[in-house]
Amino acid sequence: MLAFLLQVSYYLLAFVFSAVLLTVAILLYKTKPYPNIIRHKDEKFYLDPKSIKTVEFPSLDDSPTLELSVIVPAYNEEKRLPAMLDECMAFLEEKSSKQSDFTYEVIIVSDGSNDATVAVGLKYSKQYGAEKFRVLELVENRGKGGAVRLGILSARGRQLLFADADGATKFADYDKLAEALSSLAPEWRQDGIAIGSRAHLEDESIATRSFLRTILMHGFHTLVYIFAVRTIRDTQCGFKLFTRATARKLFNSLHVQRWAFDVELLYLAERLKIPMSEVAVRWTEIDGSKLSPFWSWLQMGIDLFMIWLRYMVGAWRIAANQKKEN
Repeated sequence: MLAFLLQVSYYLLAFVFSAVLLTVAILLYKTKPYPNIIRHKDEKFYLDPKSIKTVEFPSLDDSPTLELSVIVPAYNEEKRLPAMLDECMAFLEEKSSKQSDFTYEVIIVSDGSNDATVAVGLKYSKQYGAEKFRVLELVENRGKGGAVRLGILSARGRQLLFADADGATKFADYDKLAEALSSLAPEWRQDGIAIGSRAHLEDESIATRSFLRTILMHGFHTLVYIFAVRTIRDTQCGFKLFTRATARKLFNSLHVQRWAFDVELLYLAERLKIPMSEVAVRWTEIDGSKLSPFWSWLQMGIDLFMIWLRYMVGAWRIAANQKKEN
């Protein structure tokens, strides 16, 4: 009997080992090591609603000409976007009127929206001018990560902030992130990230969340710590500020285009030893989220494991490291 059990165990181990080897082989064969960033011709231009002319976006590889670029990914956000933009533009206009050296732009990235998101963006572009406000219309849905990346690649700022379209984070907390980033990287050629964080609100959120949501939250945080990011408590807050040098490294290396892209960004930052600071921000839950708690968190859990596995076996590589070697 013992001999039989040992033989069964041997076959099971052999099967598992073979399955792991096969999975690794498939990943190495099927997966491209560096991101293939696809941008359609129409996505390289924005409309100036005053002149009714299309103008080509600049490149992230260009030298910066503004202090701040704000990237707002938006998928079917015609209802939530106006409140966020009113708050954002009021803050930025007041700041620029008080500080003559503070210049900015806002780029709305419509991620294949089929509602009036683009029309809402163009209304603000007409009001404030295309020098301050631009709309990047993607011809197909990429996912939040893909939308943020194409917005970042079109930006002119020394600092680049991506902010969620729901306006859950108070936009005035940009000042706190900017102060933290300046302490890490005094100028745009240096590396640094300031990360808006809701970790200080965790106890309060547990008190108002259902038991299932609380379990899912703790499970997700555990998976993030095991497979990806060790130094940041809140990886998912949609309020992150980068220097231009850091944005070039990270967004040219980013593979994940959907909800787990934040985790890959911070995983890459840890791998590249980029200085990071987690900054407490004011945050309010806004109705209208497109995420289903269970299925979206399950998908992100799978994505976390696949991010770890692909980098672990060398199926994915970091483009910034390739440039350094060359």
